[in-house]
Formats: sequence, structure tokens, C-alpha cells
Amino acid sequence: QVQLLESGGGLVQAGDSLRLSCAASGRTFSTSPMGWFRQAPGKEREFVAAIRWSGGITYYADSVKGRFTISRDNAKNTVYLHMNNLKPEDTAVYYCAAGDTTNSGSYYYSSKYNYWGQGTQVTVSS
Repeated sequence: QVQLLESGGGLVQAGDSLRLSCAASGRTFSTSPMGWFRQAPGKEREFVAAIRWSGGITYYADSVKGRFTISRDNAKNTVYLHMNNLKPEDTAVYYCAAGDTTNSGSYYYSSKYNYWGQGTQVTVSS
């Protein structure tokens, strides 16, 4: 059974940093696209960042570009989201996602991904 387990969320102050981790189990995702999405209260889930299997190509939402960095360790079947200079508007539940290698479509859309974690809460106070 495939599982994606996020960790690393918490309550921080504006300007602080956090690192989210997403550990995958049940199969290897070393050749899979992986991404992070988030959902704030009363809002739809939105794209945050994604990374190709090789790790060499990454994608970011404009709102986090320059502050967040996505990376992966294929040997550990884990993807990370390094978040710097956090802002109150970054407050949301953050979800890890992974897709099958054969999935077509844009990395920016949730339809690219087949598997989702349960989410981890990030709260940024002002």
C-alpha cells in the first residue's frame, strides 16, 4: 500500500524557516514526479512546488519563488520542502503528492499526481 507521510509542520513566527519532509513507502518513487500543494482555510488547494525525478528541474508558484526550495533524496524515497522567510499568508495544510511516471500534464496541476499524503499544518504568526 502506497503511503506518503508528511512531517515538519508547526507554529512559527513570520520570517522563520521550516523544513517539511515527505517519506514515501509502498513503492519506489525515484522516477516519479513529486510535488507540494497547500490549502488554507476557506480556499482551494493550490500548487506550491514540484520536482522532476532527476531533481534537476523544479517548479514553483510565484508566491513562494525565492523563499521555498524543493529537493528530493531518491535513495530515501523522500522529498523535502525548505521554507524560508515564512509569511502569515503561507499558513495552510501542506500536502505531499506523487505521480506515476507515465502521467502526462503539467506539474502545476493536481491531476499530475496519483498519491497524496494526509497533510501537515503550517501556521505562521505575524
